[in-house]
Amino acid sequence: MTTIAFFNNKGGVGKTSLVYHLTWMYAELGWKVVAADIDPQANLSSMFLDTDRLEELWPDGEHPQSILGAIRPILRGIGDIAEPHVEDISDGVGLVVGDLGLSSFEDKLSDAWPRCHDGDESAFRIISAFYRLLQEAARSRDAELILMDVGPNLGAINRAAIIAAEYVVIPLAPDLFSLQGLRNLGPTLRRWRSEWEMRLERNPDPDLNLPGGNMNPAGYVVMQHAVRLDRPVLAYGRWMDRIPGEYRSAVLDEAGKRASDVGKDPNCLAQLKHYRSLMPMAMEVRKPMFFLRPADGAIGAHFNAVQECYKDFTRLAKELAKRCRLPEPLPR
Repeated sequence: MTTIAFFNNKGGVGKTSLVYHLTWMYAELGWKVVAADIDPQANLSSMFLDTDRLEELWPDGEHPQSILGAIRPILRGIGDIAEPHVEDISDGVGLVVGDLGLSSFEDKLSDAWPRCHDGDESAFRIISAFYRLLQEAARSRDAELILMDVGPNLGAINRAAIIAAEYVVIPLAPDLFSLQGLRNLGPTLRRWRSEWEMRLERNPDPDLNLPGGNMNPAGYVVMQHAVRLDRPVLAYGRWMDRIPGEYRSAVLDEAGKRASDVGKDPNCLAQLKHYRSLMPMAMEVRKPMFFLRPADGAIGAHFNAVQECYKDFTRLAKELAKRCRLPEPLPR
């Protein structure tokens, strides 16, 4: 199975919406997918599930059916990960439900990271908890693909989540803040990869299933840029022109190479337009924008926008599948 993380040091770029829509699109194209909500804000879970179901999953006390429940034995120091619950969203989509209480895992992960240097088995079990529970969740659904949504920071939770990923996709907004996020993100990913490789050499249990820490950059997606006559408006264009060079320099460590514009940049997976009123309409009926129907209010120009949205996400999903060498989906 293939694990892809969607990550940016800058929040508010549409990362969670991107994971949500790609999850549905991959299921539409025939893959079985597990979406994993590893952001303590749990926004991805709130896109998939209504508040009544979330209230059932987050009762007072223990939350055995969320990601917090799966790591609870480690948090309490009484065992290893528990069997993860995978929420059944559809035939092709399962969800590892997020939890606001996940932030309590931060200190445990921070403490375990240096102890891996000493060959401490419990530290390796803590750091690899996300990886192992996601592998188990995917196996339970016969899923070929795991899509991870993580929070916009460079803390211990995200480090443990990202080293569990084979590939990393970086959603960007065409603005100064996303460019600064790239400058923070690229060196951090390389450092995490290097530090994890050193720690793997000290693993005392060869039977313990640990992530390889590949974190291969799969490319970036430019989110929610405005378009006029098929070209980004000037306010966005000035920042978009700088994205290819910043990505090559910060993420790929290829400073000095000539950067093309976004439209011709091989590292750009897609440019997704601002779909404006489609998103609130989709949130109202709790479905992805490209599944909206006339009965949902998608008529006239809205219906045409839905069709364009479907094409955009189909192209993006297929391009990302090619970059990540996804095997063809199994017949269902």
